[in-house]
Amino acid sequence: MASRMFEGALTNRIAEFLNGIGIEVVPGRLDGESFLPGILVERGGLLVDEGKLSYPGDLLHEAGHLAVAPAGLRPALGGEVFIPGADMNAVEAEATAWAYAAVTHLKLEPSVLFHAGGYEGKSAGLILTFTMGVYPGAYGLQTLGLTATGQTARQLQVAPYPHMLKWLRD
Repeated sequence: MASRMFEGALTNRIAEFLNGIGIEVVPGRLDGESFLPGILVERGGLLVDEGKLSYPGDLLHEAGHLAVAPAGLRPALGGEVFIPGADMNAVEAEATAWAYAAVTHLKLEPSVLFHAGGYEGKSAGLILTFTMGVYPGAYGLQTLGLTATGQTARQLQVAPYPHMLKWLRD
């Protein structure tokens, strides 16, 4: 039996998935503030202080920012992820769509990602939007080669978003 990295089953499951696709998640102790409680983006991975982690689903959103970053830039990213030359509003939508695809892949409830403590009070609206099949950010993921939507998915004969063709941008 594999050793558990984290005490919480959900945190452990998410960490195993992220490590499995190439986004390193490691336990550690965080002193001071971080953008999201208990999570620090460091050298293109996630350092997680489980005792300070408020919502395990936040790991997926932060991983989404790393996943949509160019592969060559990813190892240098830390703190609040900023991608030079990118429209950061579009990156935010792409990271959210990526995280929703991960929630779907892991067969988790959307509320794991869109929890009451996040998304500036818009979590219920985001749950409704995504579960109704409206996917802000999915077109950007398609542009990056991570998924296919609508007609493109039909032409390629692949399952459409939220199915992912690959999890990390080249």
